[in-house]
Amino acid sequence: MSSTTLFRTRVPTARLRSAEKILSKLGMKPGDAFNIFLAQIEIRKDFPLTVTTAPDRLLSTEEQGKKWEDALGAY
Repeated sequence: MSSTTLFRTRVPTARLRSAEKILSKLGMKPGDAFNIFLAQIEIRKDFPLTVTTAPDRLLSTEEQGKKWEDALGAY
């Protein structure tokens, strides 16, 4: 069995409760989600999501349709 480490952090109570509700629908606990997050950092050797103050523009309905068609073919 591999060794484990107890990792503690402080988070806002409301944020944790909200996340717990969502994770429970997936059959997960916060610790499971955190372990997946760390695994993705390890696999990618980088942060697994983009953190920015300038998010990408949302696609219009037509642009979304074009992307779907390009990826999956015509309906």
